[in-house]
Amino acid sequence: MPTIFLQRGKVLSIIKERENLQELEVEIGKRKEKAYNFPQLTGIVKVGDRVLLNTTAVELALGTGGYHFVVANLSNPSFSHQDKGHIMKLRYTPLQFAVFSTEEEGNPMREAFDSFKSLRHIPVVCCILHSQIAGVAAGARYKHPEAKIAYIMTDSACLPLPLSDLVYALKKEGFIDATITCGQAFGGDYEAVNIYSALAIAHKVAGANIVIVSQGPGNVGTRTRLGFSGIDQVIALNAAYTLGGMPIACLRISFAEERLRHFGLSHHSRTILGELSLVSAIVPLPILPKDKMLLLKDYLTGSDIIGRHRVVVEDGEPALTLLREHEISVKTMGRGIEEDREFFLAAGAAGIVAAKLLRKEELTFWDDYGL
Repeated sequence: MPTIFLQRGKVLSIIKERENLQELEVEIGKRKEKAYNFPQLTGIVKVGDRVLLNTTAVELALGTGGYHFVVANLSNPSFSHQDKGHIMKLRYTPLQFAVFSTEEEGNPMREAFDSFKSLRHIPVVCCILHSQIAGVAAGARYKHPEAKIAYIMTDSACLPLPLSDLVYALKKEGFIDATITCGQAFGGDYEAVNIYSALAIAHKVAGANIVIVSQGPGNVGTRTRLGFSGIDQVIALNAAYTLGGMPIACLRISFAEERLRHFGLSHHSRTILGELSLVSAIVPLPILPKDKMLLLKDYLTGSDIIGRHRVVVEDGEPALTLLREHEISVKTMGRGIEEDREFFLAAGAAGIVAAKLLRKEELTFWDDYGL
């Protein structure tokens, strides 16, 4: 049987709000706690409203930041919002709702979508963790300021894109031009039915010439070889290649990790690229001190990533500099840029490589690096 906890609460204050997201302080019994409300699903709530809250993640002490989620506004239960669409998301659940999917008949963007034939070799950077998109977008923007960059959020982790403070900041600062939510994920500038149609929408409808694909916040892990949500990186790599793009795999690298399975080159990258990928991707490696490069070489060789893919070497530092200049805060597993530099350098290197490919500049391949 599934586990779910529901409790009634009262809205005490609205901490902050932006389009399609409200952050609330709520009272449950005598406790003051935090909650998120998605107006797209439950309507706008006001101070004093009685709400029904899903408290499951907090009850189970999961990594959702200690927040509850509004299921319904009991003070205004007759909420409705009507759009032209008929494609359901959160299908066959009590909160299912319709969106005007870009692929749908009657959508004014349908004609552009129908004209899609190929990604025409544009770079598609496929990430494992949501936090990687900051370095990728900054690296691409640094190297190619005029690039049109789209972010596709898959549905393997967080489903509402408005929950991501990182995407909000990256769009606000001009690092990302358009967002697409595919599958059951929702809230992007464009809604898509699946990753293949999302890639087509990114290129033909949003006009992107660099695409970043990643799950949203809230990676799921089980300490097993295959049981992690970031495994959808391999699905994106295969889809990008099949549709005529240039698949680029962002490595999960860390020397700050205490967990052995993620130290150096994470087993996530080793499993995806060494075992599961059906296509040869470009794999950017950040320039690091020699001892760390040699250790990563052992990982890359031992997992056959060097044999299966095209490993390139790139300096990711300019991407981190740009993030600092724009005061974009990003963390991975609770660690910021200075605490886990190699992780973010790998993401920055992937973005710079994507921009270099778009500009048709030469890359430094592993065999030519001389290590």
